Amino acid sequence: MAATVWKGYITFGLISVPVRLHTAARSERVSFNQLHKTCHTRVKQQLYCPTCDCTVERSELVKGYAYTKDQYVLVEDEDIKKVQPQSAGSMEILEFVKLEEVDPLYFDSSYYVVPEEAGQKAYQLLVETMDTAGFAAIAKLAMHQREYTALVRARKKGLTLHTMYYPNEIRELSDYGKNTEIEVKPQELQLAQQLVESLATAFDPSKYHDQYQARLQEMIEAKRAGEETAETEGPRLAPVIDLMEALQKSLKEAPAKKAPQRATEAAASSAKKPRATKKKTRKAG
Repeated sequence: MAATVWKGYITFGLISVPVRLHTAARSERVSFNQLHKTCHTRVKQQLYCPTCDCTVERSELVKGYAYTKDQYVLVEDEDIKKVQPQSAGSMEILEFVKLEEVDPLYFDSSYYVVPEEAGQKAYQLLVETMDTAGFAAIAKLAMHQREYTALVRARKKGLTLHTMYYPNEIRELSDYGKNTEIEVKPQELQLAQQLVESLATAFDPSKYHDQYQARLQEMIEAKRAGEETAETEGPRLAPVIDLMEALQKSLKEAPAKKAPQRATEAAASSAKKPRATKKKTRKAG
C-alpha cells in the first residue's frame, strides 16, 4: 500500500471520521542521471557556502526566510508547529457543492481517503449520503506547510480528495477567450458537429498510453544492444485554406462507428434461431 501522506479526521457537523490520505496518482517517466563525460561516473551535488568558501553538510543547515536581499529570518521547526492551523489534524467540511459547478482548472493533486477501523460506519454513511445527494464537499486541509482548500467526492464506493488552487493562483491570459468578430457559418458548424459525433465514444483511460516514454525506453534498449533507433516521423500539417473542404474530408476519413455490442449480439442470436412455421389444420367437413 502507498505511504500515508496525511492522518487526521473529517468532521461533518458533530461527526468525526478518522481517515488517512494516500496519493492517488503520480506521473511516471524515464529519468536520466548527470554523468561525468570523461569517466561516465554519476556526479554528486554539493552544498557550498561562498562566505566560508567551503562545502556544507546537511546537518549544518537551518531554515531562513528572505525578507529582503541577503537578509533572512531564521525559522525553527518548533516555530512552524506553533502556527499550524486546526486543519493540520482535522479536515472540516465547510459546505457542499455540485461537482459540475467546479471548474477542473482548480484541481491540483488527488488522494484516496481511507477510513480507520473505528470510523468505517461513519465513513460509509458519508459516502452513501454524498453519492445519493450528488454533492461534493469543500473542506480545509493543512499538510506540507500549506493549508489547502480541498474537494471531497464519492467515487467507486469510497471518497477521493482533490487539493485545489486558490483563485489568485489561477493565471489569467489576455488572449484567452477573447471575443472576436469571426463568423462561423451554419454549414461549417453542422459539419464540425458531425465530425465530433463520429469520434464520440465512452471514456476509457486504458486506451491511452505515453508513446514518447515508450519510445525513450526502446531507444535505451537499442543503445544497450548497440543498435540504431529509427527516427520518429513528424506529423504532416498543411494550412487549412477551405474550412468546408477540410471538414468534409475529415468526415470521410473518420472511422466508422461500430454498432453497440449488445445490439450486434442480439442480431447474431436471432439469425441463428430457426423461424417458426405455422402448421396447416384441416377444417372438418
